[in-house]
Amino acid sequence: MRIVFMGTPDFAVPSLQILLQHGYEIAAVVTAPDKPGGRLGVQASAVKQFAVQNGLKVLQPEKLRNPDFLQELRTLKADLQVVVAFRMLPEVVWNMPPLGTLNLHGSLLPKFRGAAPINWAIIWGEKTTGVTTFLLQHEIDTGDILLQQPIPIGPDETAGELHDRMMLIGAQLVLETVRRLEQNNLQAQAQPDQEATHAPKIFRETCEINFHQSSQTLHNFIRGLSPYPGAWTTIQGKTFKILRSSLPPDAVTESSKPIGSYTTDGKTFLKVRAENGFLQLEEVQLEGKKRMTVRELLNGYTLFQPD
Repeated sequence: MRIVFMGTPDFAVPSLQILLQHGYEIAAVVTAPDKPGGRLGVQASAVKQFAVQNGLKVLQPEKLRNPDFLQELRTLKADLQVVVAFRMLPEVVWNMPPLGTLNLHGSLLPKFRGAAPINWAIIWGEKTTGVTTFLLQHEIDTGDILLQQPIPIGPDETAGELHDRMMLIGAQLVLETVRRLEQNNLQAQAQPDQEATHAPKIFRETCEINFHQSSQTLHNFIRGLSPYPGAWTTIQGKTFKILRSSLPPDAVTESSKPIGSYTTDGKTFLKVRAENGFLQLEEVQLEGKKRMTVRELLNGYTLFQPD
């Protein structure tokens, strides 16, 4: 089986690596063009770096409808294309191989269709998510499902931690999907569209914290955006990111303190008043500073005074 692999960030690397390790012929790797920056003046994608290290042919089209790129793709005569964390493909690309183009998505489709499924699953307080392989078609994330693997979400797990687990579990699912397609032992199933939920792209304004919510809702919001882009509020006119929180014993309690106000002993803890009680902050980042624990914050800065 000849495979053309398409992907860009580190999330895609384990899927490419596992196919290579199991003897699949990678006819070429398609990834994003290099960006300015880095030691050499340009920054190659994680997928390109891996591909170059392993002697794989690399294609980096600016535009996926470019006639030269399409012609080169045809000459590769791939049986299958595998897409992991890449951009939207035009039909002329995804419909090219005889077996079609499979994509790995970070949710149990049709739940959390869209650009940020890992983040939104945590933000909405899901206890289980998963990975799905499916065949690409016109509408984004709507193609027929090939295989799925559920993944539990820990009560304090962040998006970054789930991402790192998911990329390895997803690679195993990609391998199993390719094997079964090769053996003609896999029947695609249509998605139940009526069960669909959405996970739209996250922007800076999405990440601003509204403390007029329950402590549990805030905890989910913070870990769903950690470590990037980070849930934020403002302190003395500057951005104050909260990157890790916890639910203290008094998470749900009556209090006369105003919502959004902070309480601290000045040394060991920092809590913020939520709608129904308190949320304890564990790791934060002041604008222009590195990420730090709350103890480091309280010992090094005077933003928060003891009650």
